[in-house]
Amino acid sequence: MPDLSSWMARNRWVWSLIGVLILWGILSLITDRVSLHSLSGVATSASFLVLAALGQMFVVTTGRGNIDLSIASVIALSAFVGLIVIGGNDGRIAVGLLAVLGIGLAVGATNAVLVVLFRIPAMIATLATGYVLATTTLIANRSIAGAVASPALAFVAGGKVGGVPVMFLIALAAVALSSLVLGKLAYGRTLSATGQNARAARLAGVRTGRVTATAFVISSVLAALDGALLSAYVGGAFLEMGAPYLLQSVGAVVLGGSLIFGGSSTAVGTLFGCILLVLIVTTMQITGLPPGTQDIVQGLVIIGVLALAGRPVLRRIVRAEPKAARGAGAQ
Repeated sequence: MPDLSSWMARNRWVWSLIGVLILWGILSLITDRVSLHSLSGVATSASFLVLAALGQMFVVTTGRGNIDLSIASVIALSAFVGLIVIGGNDGRIAVGLLAVLGIGLAVGATNAVLVVLFRIPAMIATLATGYVLATTTLIANRSIAGAVASPALAFVAGGKVGGVPVMFLIALAAVALSSLVLGKLAYGRTLSATGQNARAARLAGVRTGRVTATAFVISSVLAALDGALLSAYVGGAFLEMGAPYLLQSVGAVVLGGSLIFGGSSTAVGTLFGCILLVLIVTTMQITGLPPGTQDIVQGLVIIGVLALAGRPVLRRIVRAEPKAARGAGAQ
C-alpha cells in the first residue's frame, strides 16, 4: 500500500484519469446520449484545449505564479489572420501557417521581454499584451468578410482517420513531444529547476531568463497554431473565440497534476485534465445549466483544486517558520 501511495504521489496525473473514468461512467448511467460518437466529440473538443493548455503548462512550470493571460487574444487573432491569409485556398496553407506562427513568435518574444528583462509580473505583462492584441483583432475583423477555411485544413481540424479525430492524433503527438521535453531533454530539467528555485538554478549555471523566455514563446506559438486550427474547425472566426481557453487552459494544467507554484508538470496529466474539463462542461450542458452557471461551476472546481494544491506548500512554510525563528534566536 505504501508503494501504491508513493507511486500515485509521483504520478499525479492518475487523479485526473480517475476523474475522467468516474464522470464518463456516471454519464453512461444517467443518459442515453453518451456513445462512441459523443466520445469522438469530446476527444475533438479536448484536443483544441490540449494545445493551449500545454503552452500554459510550460509557463506555469517556470514558477513565481507565472500564467500567460494573452492566450485567448493570440487564439482569436491567429484565427482571423489564418482565414484571411489562406483565403480558402489549400495552396496558401503554408503561407497562412507561417503568418500565424509569426504572430506566436512575436507575442511570445514580447511577453518574454516584459517578464524577463523588465521584470514585470507575468500576469500583468501578458494581460497588457492581450489588450493590444484584442485591438488588432478588431482591425482584422473588418477584413474577414467572405473568408472561408481551406478544405485541407478543415479536414485536419475536423476530419477522422479510422474513426479517430485527426485533431486528437495531433494532440497526442503534442503531449508525447512535451513529455519528451520535460522528462528527457536538458531544457525540461532546467525548466523544472527554474520553477523549483530560480536562485539556486542560477547558482548552478542555469540561464533562468532564457529558460523562462522560451516557455512564453512556446505558449504563444501553440496558442497561435490552435487558433488557426480552431477557425478551420468552426469555418470562421469571431472576436471572443479564444476566451474559453484562458480559464480552461489554467484549469486543465492544475487538474492534470502540475504544480501551480511551478517546478513540476506533467503533459499526460494535462491531457487528462483537458478531457475532464470537457466532460464537466458536457455534463452541465446535458443537465441544461445556463452558460453563466457553467462558468461558475468551472471556476469553483478550479478554485477547489488550487486550494488543495496549495496546502502542502503552506504546511512547508508553517514548518519552516519556527526553524527560521530558532535559527535567528541562536544567533
